[in-house]
Amino acid sequence: MISVNVETLIENMAARLEAAGLTALDGFGHGTQSAFDEAAWLVLWRLGLPLDDLDTVAERLVTDDETAQVEALIEQRISTRQPAAYLTQEAWLQGVPFYVDERVIIPRSFIAELLADGSIDPWLSEDTARVLDLCTGNGSLAVLAAMTYPDVAVDAADISPDALAVARINVERHALTDQITLIESDGLAACQGPYDLILCNPPYVNAGSMATLPAEFRAEPALALAGGEDGMDFIRALFNDAVQHLSENAVLVLEIGNERENFERAFPQLQPLWFETSAGSDQVMLITRQQLA
Repeated sequence: MISVNVETLIENMAARLEAAGLTALDGFGHGTQSAFDEAAWLVLWRLGLPLDDLDTVAERLVTDDETAQVEALIEQRISTRQPAAYLTQEAWLQGVPFYVDERVIIPRSFIAELLADGSIDPWLSEDTARVLDLCTGNGSLAVLAAMTYPDVAVDAADISPDALAVARINVERHALTDQITLIESDGLAACQGPYDLILCNPPYVNAGSMATLPAEFRAEPALALAGGEDGMDFIRALFNDAVQHLSENAVLVLEIGNERENFERAFPQLQPLWFETSAGSDQVMLITRQQLA
């Protein structure tokens, strides 16, 4: 028997998420910002419909069997507090799909916006030949960098063999094995360089914030999130090693989330360029090799 249409089903499922206490400040933050967006993602995925074109399918009628499948998925989301991307094993960044599972954090770096809008380009040149995505996770920034700069060799490094296994899936999925090299490395230790551009979305969450993260974020690998007492442990080591891995006119693009205050306290001598992103002007910075030297 035919029941509701897709849009009504999404509204009903959004109400269930809200009733379960999932809010933008608590349960979301992995690609969606509201209960409606989260429900839309899960409903459209479960029904095998385009994730980016709700208007076209909004009036499509949903069978009772399909509704039951959607309800089961929503209940799984509520009861496990697993991020939706782990349930679908897919996340999107700048319109590009990536495979994800519990071995990696869900890609959401604002560096992706800077690659897409060309904000980094003024610091590059025709001589730019090598890019490193440090702390690559599922490889999404490396893939986007390779797509953005098709003539540039990209290294993608991570300390986690599990993360690199996921990154390999995405590199192969997007047919970039000839351009992207995966490296198991503790920081820069196994990265040869010199690089003309280093992109880094490191573990930077301070200890206090780690202790109060919502369940969805605690489901992600702590190795990729926790940055020590003030969130700056990885970044201190990075700054100590970066100069010898950067070419003369190279730049480092670094994401630090909501840790600007801790960053400025730890590195008062640095005056980086702060990029404007959809999250504001205190999330991602650019530092030149000369500044680090």
